[in-house]
Amino acid sequence: MNKISSTGAQAAVVPRHVAIIMDGNNRWARKRFLPGVAGHKAGVDAVKAMIEVCIEDGVEVLTLFAFSSENWRRPDDEVGALMELFLGALRREVRKLRENGVRLQIVGDRSRFAPELQQAMAKAEEGTSSGRRLTLVVAANYGGQWDITQAVRQLATETANGVRDASSITEQDIEARLSTANLPLPDLCIRTGGEKRVSNFLLWQFAYAEFYFSDLFWPDFKQDALREALADFSCRQRRFGKTSEQIAAES
Repeated sequence: MNKISSTGAQAAVVPRHVAIIMDGNNRWARKRFLPGVAGHKAGVDAVKAMIEVCIEDGVEVLTLFAFSSENWRRPDDEVGALMELFLGALRREVRKLRENGVRLQIVGDRSRFAPELQQAMAKAEEGTSSGRRLTLVVAANYGGQWDITQAVRQLATETANGVRDASSITEQDIEARLSTANLPLPDLCIRTGGEKRVSNFLLWQFAYAEFYFSDLFWPDFKQDALREALADFSCRQRRFGKTSEQIAAES
C-alpha cells in the first residue's frame, strides 16, 4: 500500500489499484433533457479527471468499467454511439496518454467488436506500452463471470491435454489466468450514480476490495470526489480475516 502526504501531515494510505463502475451517464443526460449519448460524452472529462488524480496521488492502476457484456442489450443506437465514442477516444487520446506516462490495457472479449475497433485497441495498447506512471485498464465487453469462465476453460484444456492434474488446480492457478493476472488486485471499488451493486464486474478480483458508493452521476464525479473516496479508503482498516488487534500489532 502506498503512502503519500502532500501537506506534510500524516501520510494517507493510497490504494495501489482503484476500480470504478462509471454509472449515471444516461440519468445525467435525462436531467438536462439531452440524449443519452451526451452523458457518455460528458463522462469523458470525468475519466481525464480520474487519470489526473491517480497520477498525482500515486495510484498505480486505474480500472474503468466502460462497457459490460450485458450492455449489448441496450438500444442499437446507443450501442452504436458508444462504439463510435470509444473508437474516437482511442484515436484522440493515445498521444496524451503516452506523454503522461500512462499505459493502456484493455480487458474483455474483443471478438464481438468491429475489426476497425479491435485494431484501434491493439494500436493504442502498443502506442502506450512504455508508460510507467499509471496503468489505465479499460474493461470493454467485460463480465466477471466471463473472466472466470475463460480462466477455467484454459485450465480444463491443460487438464485434458495432460499438462496438469485437476486435483492440483489452486486458487492461484485460476487467478493467474484472469484477464487482470498481471495487475495487483483492486484495493478500492468506486461506483457512481447511487446504485449499490457490482454488476458482474471483477467478481473474483473484488474478494477483499473496499467499496465506496457515490450518489453523483459519473459526469459529475471529478477530482474532489475521487480524493474524497481516497480519503475514506485511507481511514479503513483492512483485516483480510485477521482481528483488529493482530493488525494493530503488525503496524
